[in-house]
Amino acid sequence: MELLQEQKRKVEAEMKKLEAMGGSVGGRFTKMRDSAFARFPIVFVFLSTFGLIATFYGLEKMIDQIDYLHDKPYLIFLLGVSFLASTGALYKKLN
Repeated sequence: MELLQEQKRKVEAEMKKLEAMGGSVGGRFTKMRDSAFARFPIVFVFLSTFGLIATFYGLEKMIDQIDYLHDKPYLIFLLGVSFLASTGALYKKLN
């Protein structure tokens, strides 16, 4: 019984060391990320905008390739709203 408690204390001590290391490494990456964004804000804005637009455009092209949905914009709209409602309900339930 005493051996089990000693092992448990060792494991907890090692876990605390790992958590401390993770915090210091995470802080370094945060500083590096913040400094890169501060130096090149326009580049990050353009890249983020391009990524968002490319995602929407790609989804639009994928939907256009589905023959059943090609000529039914109302059905696409209803599907989109139902997906948003279901993910919102799931998020609310899991929260």
